[in-house]
Amino acid sequence: MANTVKKRDKVPSSVPRRKQRMVCLMSEEEVRIVDAYLKKYKISNKARWLRETVLTFIRQKMEEDYPTLFNEHDMRR
Repeated sequence: MANTVKKRDKVPSSVPRRKQRMVCLMSEEEVRIVDAYLKKYKISNKARWLRETVLTFIRQKMEEDYPTLFNEHDMRR
């Protein structure tokens, strides 16, 4: 049986290097939930998935909370 090794694509030099580390602790149940999700959807890169998921959520929330000239009630009138 031949070992198949995936070759990683080179990251362009224009992409800034990730130098900052963030750590979060999870319960065993939370880890099982995340691992089951990753397995179900065949996601192999947990770090990238976590990073993209968190940043997507933050970006959506910031767009929702973007300041406007009028509040939502006044705009719906």
